[in-house]
Amino acid sequence: MNPSNSKWYQSPKFWWAFGVLFAAILIDQIIKIYIKTNFIYGESYPIFGNWFKLYFIENEGMAFGMKLFGGGTIGKLVLTFFRIIVSIFGVYYLIAIIRKKEHTGLLIAVSLVLAGAIGNIIDSVFYGYYFGDRNLLPWESTSHYINTYGGQWFEGHVVDMFYAPMWEGVLPSWIPFWGGDFFTFFAPIWNFADACITVGVVIMIIGQKQFSLPSPSILFEKPNTQQNIQHSEPIAKPTTSTESESEINQSEN
Repeated sequence: MNPSNSKWYQSPKFWWAFGVLFAAILIDQIIKIYIKTNFIYGESYPIFGNWFKLYFIENEGMAFGMKLFGGGTIGKLVLTFFRIIVSIFGVYYLIAIIRKKEHTGLLIAVSLVLAGAIGNIIDSVFYGYYFGDRNLLPWESTSHYINTYGGQWFEGHVVDMFYAPMWEGVLPSWIPFWGGDFFTFFAPIWNFADACITVGVVIMIIGQKQFSLPSPSILFEKPNTQQNIQHSEPIAKPTTSTESESEINQSEN
């Protein structure tokens, strides 16, 4: 079988892309569920002194705690469904660039960004119900009611746990406006999904000389199967009896 004629989902690029995608989502959820079920909200645990800590908080909005429409149920639902739509688009986009046989580095970068988005969507969709006040599921013996907020389907908060303050202290009094205030350099608390998104974007920036991000219009292009047909040897042109006799006469002369 000619490898060029194999299905896109049988190619190494497919396995690289979707392998990274599913592995990143799995790692993200394992970390979040562990933190959610073993830490009290606001609890911290030092990993490398004060430089890197596990610090359990939950984020009901977007990055850095921003909220859509001022927060609340409507803002949360709109944000969650928007994330779902963007992630569905992302899956189709990833399939499209696999079909186009784009650079493996680009596939990994897009997979990481997509994994980060899906990882946080899982929190938003399921955590409000699963860790909330509800009836036990058939396989459960004890309740998982550990949420510090009310919520059902699509109302979950995103679990954050990584805190890496590079510097904490009181600013000198001579600094305008903030002098004398306590300040933390790099205060955001993030999760593995956020890290995947960041790493994916960094790979795209660093790898600009090797690959570029195709336009979203790639989703509407029909796959050209003729481009996949390759011949290892040129097809010989049939010869007539007259041409054969002419070649024999030339060789005798």
